[in-house]
Amino acid sequence: MSLARALATVSGMTLVSRVLGFVRDAVIAGMFGAGLATDAFFVAFRIPNLLRRLFAEGAFSQAFVPILAEYKSRHGSDATKQLVDRVATALFLALAVAVALGVAAATVIVYVSAPGFAASPEKFELTVTMLRITFPYILFISLVSLAAGVLNTWSRFAVPAITPTALNVAFIVGALFLAPYFDPPVLVLAWAVLAGGVLQLALQVPFLARIGMLPRPSLALGDPGVRRVLLLMGPAVVGVSVAQISLLLNTIFASFLQTGSVSWLYYADRLMEFPTGLLGVALGTILLPSLAKLHSEGAADEYSNLLDWGLRLTFVLAVPAAAALAGLVTLGAAVYFGALWALGFRARDFMRP
Repeated sequence: MSLARALATVSGMTLVSRVLGFVRDAVIAGMFGAGLATDAFFVAFRIPNLLRRLFAEGAFSQAFVPILAEYKSRHGSDATKQLVDRVATALFLALAVAVALGVAAATVIVYVSAPGFAASPEKFELTVTMLRITFPYILFISLVSLAAGVLNTWSRFAVPAITPTALNVAFIVGALFLAPYFDPPVLVLAWAVLAGGVLQLALQVPFLARIGMLPRPSLALGDPGVRRVLLLMGPAVVGVSVAQISLLLNTIFASFLQTGSVSWLYYADRLMEFPTGLLGVALGTILLPSLAKLHSEGAADEYSNLLDWGLRLTFVLAVPAAAALAGLVTLGAAVYFGALWALGFRARDFMRP
């Protein structure tokens, strides 16, 4: 499969996922609005989601995929399968410990990540409850990330790209049909997160088996490949942590504002991430295995040409998307304030106590 065709495939599948994501957010907003319940859920969901982006899809993928591509290119199928088995086992054990600690320390985590919620005991306790439900999501989604790295290295780009739709479907079905069976109803969203993680992993298992890379337990923490993955994760964590720490700080500040602020921040962030996921993430997904393969083969010229192609394509696609989003925001603000002006409001009206 050519890279251009692979990019079209991944972008197309990602578009389906993102559209379903907007439907999901519209359903959540329509069913629960922006208030105490959604603020609690979005904080509870943001913690495992942050860890997913920081370690699973971020640092882990960036460290694992190049080494996996090198093993596939140089060491043959048996050594590659052994690497997948040992990395998967080490990842599972580390995540199981992290989930246990996260569930046990949920109260402390909520206090650190949303300290403003402490002023409202009801909101704080609801957030803690939902965090304990959603925290195991990091276990399943990290294994999904490992499976996606394997499938992408074998040029099976479509399956990992369409997999996130399972989470969106879980949200939509839960909010529309199952919410009345929960008390409070917003708890259905927390359980939907956990169900979505399980569904995404289950969706990828048959495709891993098809290429003969379904992991089996094999504990060998001293394995050179496992140690290389762990060593490479250190710098990668630093690289991907900036944006995630920024989101966490935004949540901390929003937790001190009026009820609904965390929800509004979440909805705005989802809109901003649309072109990033559709273009940047899709391009990075298809380029990383190819770049890793060329690097392991010592093909410096081809590596440089491919990297140049990716950068040019990113610029060509991202600039119009940024301009369109900025124009949409500007138009929305103009319409909003124009309507206020037509209704007789003035700037000084907003300055009055």
